[in-house]
Amino acid sequence: MQIPTRTQTPLLFLAVLLPAVTASNEYCSLKSSYPAPVLSNGWSAQLIAQNLTKPRGIILDSAGDLLVVEQGVGIVHLGLIDGGSTCLEVAKKTTLIDSPLLTHGIALSTDQRTLYASSSDAVYAWQYDAKGPLVSGDNQTLIDGMSGDDHVTRTLLISQMVSQTLVVSRGSVSNLDLEAEDIRTGHSQIRAFDLEDKAMTSNSTPYDFATQGRILGWGLRNSVGVAEEPLTGGIYSVENSADMIERDNVDIHQNNPGEELNYHGFLNSSTDKNQGGNYGYPYCFALYNTSIPNLGKLKVGSQFSLDQNSTVNDKFCQKNHTAPLLTFQAHMAPLDIKFEPNGTEAYISLHGSWDRDNPTGYKVSSIAFSNGSPVAAPDSTNSLTDIMTNPDNSKCPDNCFRPVGLALDSYGRLFMSSDATGEIYVLVKTSTATPTSTSPSSTKSKSGGLRVRSSLAVFLVPGVVISLSLWLL
Repeated sequence: MQIPTRTQTPLLFLAVLLPAVTASNEYCSLKSSYPAPVLSNGWSAQLIAQNLTKPRGIILDSAGDLLVVEQGVGIVHLGLIDGGSTCLEVAKKTTLIDSPLLTHGIALSTDQRTLYASSSDAVYAWQYDAKGPLVSGDNQTLIDGMSGDDHVTRTLLISQMVSQTLVVSRGSVSNLDLEAEDIRTGHSQIRAFDLEDKAMTSNSTPYDFATQGRILGWGLRNSVGVAEEPLTGGIYSVENSADMIERDNVDIHQNNPGEELNYHGFLNSSTDKNQGGNYGYPYCFALYNTSIPNLGKLKVGSQFSLDQNSTVNDKFCQKNHTAPLLTFQAHMAPLDIKFEPNGTEAYISLHGSWDRDNPTGYKVSSIAFSNGSPVAAPDSTNSLTDIMTNPDNSKCPDNCFRPVGLALDSYGRLFMSSDATGEIYVLVKTSTATPTSTSPSSTKSKSGGLRVRSSLAVFLVPGVVISLSLWLL
């Protein structure tokens, strides 16, 4: 399937001048329409983009600019003016791909010359030029056969450890998708695909998701966030578990089953016992709250069954399925995971609940890692450290941010999309380095030259002053 592309190229004068014109406003001062987020000690944050349409997956290109999937719209490029730390502005918004098919997934090849994105059915590729910015040529369909109308995200990850390897995560087609029991359906699975032989040609035969590729894990209800640990190359995912569940006809859905952090082995090895394993769904789930009927001695994170019969029961779940490394409060809905380059921390976006009386999630948190593994014990209930939260979750989801995509730049700044509010934030550790800058009012441009921000006072009528801020490239 060919997806139409469209490139918008505003005049250079407008791209440079207009974002820098302010009238009685401070630079880098976008404000949310809802109560301001709360930051933990050692962090600061700033809203840098608004008025987007359901921004989901985000990624930074080689120029340090943002590519954003607007769900049901396409992909936009946000050219950034960088004032250091959290002080960024969108200088130019360019539509790269105009398509209502795209839902969430986005990735760039290691050489930054190929852009990947996904619909609910397929994964596509385009030639990409960050200097344009533009995509060129017809899109290539790399993978297809993933149609479904419930969980429609198809998360994409390009390995930094194994050349030309694309990891794709596909969720279930319903809350309790019994077809996921059959590995041949391709439902609720994470697979890796070798792109070495997939030249950028529109007539290349796509992979079929259900029958090709290397299985990293199955029985994964909806593992939207997928990441590669930077030191060991281990593949991790965060899973959204089931809603509205009962056990032995008792409603336990408020606090069970837990959301999961799962481990899937290494892409450069197929001998890891965790690789290709069954993680339980649709019959087995991770226990979070242990106060449920007929539980026995199960701990947080143990696999348990919704029914207790001769075929499917708690013992069956524990014996034949892979348990998560960590389990989180039910319904927080983790949608992305990104690792610090030194492997000491993984950031998680928690989109927030809809199936719980007291809303939970709606925040960005982190998990401590050491030597390629999480520090917390598997039965921990406090493995998450909150970074950015809403001040009052009772106002959610209608009057708060909802984190989705995450991206880290070379300065350690964390970018986060909020689909419900159409926004992008940048978060910065106040104790870490910020981009090289000769002064608070200057920073290096993408081409390496100095980009200086100068201010002029223009008197239009007596008593009215408009400050014009110009970037000299």
